[in-house]
Amino acid sequence: MRRILVAGNWKMNGSLADARTLVSEICRGVEDDATRNDGTGNDGGGIPEMLVCPPAYLLFPMAKAIAGSPVKLGAQNLHEADSGAFTGEMSAPMIAETGAAYVIAGHSERRRLFGETNARLAQKVPAGMKAGLTVIYCVGETLEEREAGQTESVVVTQMREGLKEDISAERLVIAYEPVWAIGTGKTATPEQAQEVHGLIRRELGERFGGSAADEVRILYGGSVKPNNAGSLLAQPDIDGALVGGASLAAADFLAIMRNAIAPR
Repeated sequence: MRRILVAGNWKMNGSLADARTLVSEICRGVEDDATRNDGTGNDGGGIPEMLVCPPAYLLFPMAKAIAGSPVKLGAQNLHEADSGAFTGEMSAPMIAETGAAYVIAGHSERRRLFGETNARLAQKVPAGMKAGLTVIYCVGETLEEREAGQTESVVVTQMREGLKEDISAERLVIAYEPVWAIGTGKTATPEQAQEVHGLIRRELGERFGGSAADEVRILYGGSVKPNNAGSLLAQPDIDGALVGGASLAAADFLAIMRNAIAPR
C-alpha cells in the first residue's frame, strides 16, 4: 500500500522568523494527529508522510526545527554536478548534508522561467538519487497543449526523456502538475487528474515493470486546497499532493493532510 505524501513547496517565500513559526505549527499538528491515530505517534500513526520544501537558505534552520518530528525536509532544486564553478547553485551532496531527504526536479516554474529541459533533468534525477535523496520529478502540460489534445504526448515525452539514466524506482516520486492549474485557481477534476496519473503509472510499468511501478507514488500538484484535496486523493492513482500556496498556511496544509486520511 502506497503511503500518501503531502509535500509543501514554499517557493521563494518566507523569512526565517515566519518559517520557524510555520514549521512549528505544522510539526505540532502532525504530531498531535499521529498520536490520535494510533495512540503512540509511532511510524506516523497512519497519517500521510508530510514534507516541507523551503527556499535553500532555510534548509539548515528548518532541519533543526523539524528534528524529532515526523515531518521531512526537501529542497526545491539541485544542480547535476557534485561541485564546480556554478555560482548560485546547490549540489545534491550539499542538499543531503542539510538533512534533507527529498529534492524537487523539473518543477514547471523551473522549466518555464529558467529553461530547464528534459535532457538536463535526465542528469539531475540520477545526481539526486546518487546522493541518497528521493527525487520528486515533475511533469505536466500547458493549457495550449491540453486544448490541442497533446497531454499524453507531452507527459510521456517528459517521462521518457527526463528519466533516461539508470535510476531507482525506490527513490522516485512523480508529480503531475497541469501547468494550466498552477496559481490560476483552476484545478483538474478528480477524473482528469486520475486519467493522467493512470497514464503515468502505465509508463512507469513499461520502464520498471508492474511491481516496481505500483510502488512509485504519483502526486497531484495544481492548486490543491483543503476543499478539493479529499476528492483528488480518493482517486486510485493519486498518492498525495505537491502543494504550493496552501502550504504557507499551517491550518490549510494540515487540513489537506487530514483530508488525505480517509481510506481510498
